[in-house]
Amino acid sequence: MIEMADIFRQYKGEYLREFGDNVLPSHRRAIDDIISCRTPALGGNLYSCPSCGKKKYSYHSCGNRHCPKCGNDDATRWVEKQSARIPEVPCFLLTFTLPHELNKVVRSNQKNCYGLLFRASSNALKKLAADPRHLGAQPGMLGVLHTWGRDLPYHPHVHYLVPGGGINKSGKWVRSPYEDFFLPVRALSPIYRGKFRDGMKALGLYDAIPEKVWKKDWVVHCEPVGKGPEVIRYLSRYIYRVAITNNRIISLRNDKVTFRYQPVCTKDWKYMTLPVLVFMARFLQHVLPKGFCKVRYYGFLHQRCTDKLNALREQLGLPPVPLPVEKPLILYCSHCGTALVHLLALQRMRAPP
Repeated sequence: MIEMADIFRQYKGEYLREFGDNVLPSHRRAIDDIISCRTPALGGNLYSCPSCGKKKYSYHSCGNRHCPKCGNDDATRWVEKQSARIPEVPCFLLTFTLPHELNKVVRSNQKNCYGLLFRASSNALKKLAADPRHLGAQPGMLGVLHTWGRDLPYHPHVHYLVPGGGINKSGKWVRSPYEDFFLPVRALSPIYRGKFRDGMKALGLYDAIPEKVWKKDWVVHCEPVGKGPEVIRYLSRYIYRVAITNNRIISLRNDKVTFRYQPVCTKDWKYMTLPVLVFMARFLQHVLPKGFCKVRYYGFLHQRCTDKLNALREQLGLPPVPLPVEKPLILYCSHCGTALVHLLALQRMRAPP
């Protein structure tokens, strides 16, 4: 099976020669990390099976959040933590997108514009939720930034998982009065657009945007997705997924990459073939700026609001959030199933001078 690491390993030199100084340091780091992930270059550990004597080499992950190999472990830990925190109430998934006319400006000012996307969308949600005609309470929200569409185009948007209610000024849980949506998107969209417009003015980027953008409807989508813990397990693939996973890469032939994708609102798979350097560039455009936080928590779901969350859980007849427990890592023999014994640590391989 072809992996992203194989493509980067084979074409890194050609890609850097083609794009030279235009390759951002974060893109270079992502290429190098993905190439070295779970290889002897990063070191690791050697284990042995006490029953059958088989040995297993386990190499360290690179830890880069854009690496297709590392995301699954992060997702598993995230699910365990958040499933224990989120109340077992009906939840909604809200998605805030940007008009494509903004793509050029946003791509050239990623850190500022991605931050603004979070602020404009979350503040719009909080403002409308505070309106007593709709909810009259402060919601809890979990937001994640994505920058891609199914076939890897540039498409920045934010998903929010929102429990169907909020905490009012008296500290009481108020359930959303709507069954099929959390808040009316027709009322939410112009608030979101206005806050993003004001933010672009503050950033000095307003004049670079076509005037027609501020007159069109901005897309905000909302749908019910089930109750808290079960939704967390489902959404883990959204939270820690990367632009494309290794199992979607079909082939690398004649300097072209073929991959599969599912168009929106269909379960059918389609296939796309791109020149390998174009494919690499499409993937790397989704590497986030260094230090940018792509998952954010608001209201009673904020990591520092455990006391408020526990008070809410008590109102709902739920136990308090359990303290985190570190689970020991146990590896098992793939041949006989016996727990493996650690033999020695393997040092990182030093890069040549």
